[in-house]
Amino acid sequence: MTTHSITGKTVLITGGAKNLGGQIARDLARQGARTVVIHYHSPQSEAAAKATVQAVQHAGAQAFALQADLTRTGAVSELFENTLKLAGSLDIAINTVGKVLKKPIADTTDEDYDAMFAINTKVAYQFIREAGKHLNDNGKLLSIVTSLLGAYTPFYSTYAGAKAAVEHFTRAASKELGGRGISVNAIGPGPMDTPFFYGQEEPEAVAYHKSAAALSPFSQTGLTEVEDIVPHVRFMVSDGWWMTGQTILVNGGYTTK
Repeated sequence: MTTHSITGKTVLITGGAKNLGGQIARDLARQGARTVVIHYHSPQSEAAAKATVQAVQHAGAQAFALQADLTRTGAVSELFENTLKLAGSLDIAINTVGKVLKKPIADTTDEDYDAMFAINTKVAYQFIREAGKHLNDNGKLLSIVTSLLGAYTPFYSTYAGAKAAVEHFTRAASKELGGRGISVNAIGPGPMDTPFFYGQEEPEAVAYHKSAAALSPFSQTGLTEVEDIVPHVRFMVSDGWWMTGQTILVNGGYTTK
């Protein structure tokens, strides 16, 4: 019988140095992962990547950090190839990278559009493509998107629009890879208590988001916490394998489809 335990598995996490990616890396190491490969974007994140490597090693797993600008041509393919060189095989691939922009459509430049779709759509597509090529049979493939896919809101046209494509990529890949036992899903967190969120928002908007979820009164910040998402990631790359082709919004009742 096929086992879907995390124990002994090899994991690749893009954006794995800090915030959600860093906590996922630590958690999967504690759950028994054999090797965790942590991608980080730039030298500015190197210290955080090293700290995450040390935390993963302390939890008993092997850990490696790989730096790459994934928007560079060929970088996603190289990341998977280098992961296999370091780890020997790959069982779980998780893409947490993203870029957010809050701007009216009328003010959005072509450069804004290209930058948003380069990281949120093209890299996400390439990640799914390369994961399909390099994952072991019965592997797990997970993308982090956004709960804005279920929201009716202004100003996030490029962010939500670029992430929306990943929902369709996920469905197609689940059908194409299902014959190998690979489950493919996406998780859309709500507004999350990380620098990724605060950098875009005015104080009034922050106050609104902190009160908008049904469960906001029971959250320390009122927002989605990294710790709220990590258990769902853990489930979907292990015992939740029978769920595939799905985009699940995890946001405390902030919005739904």
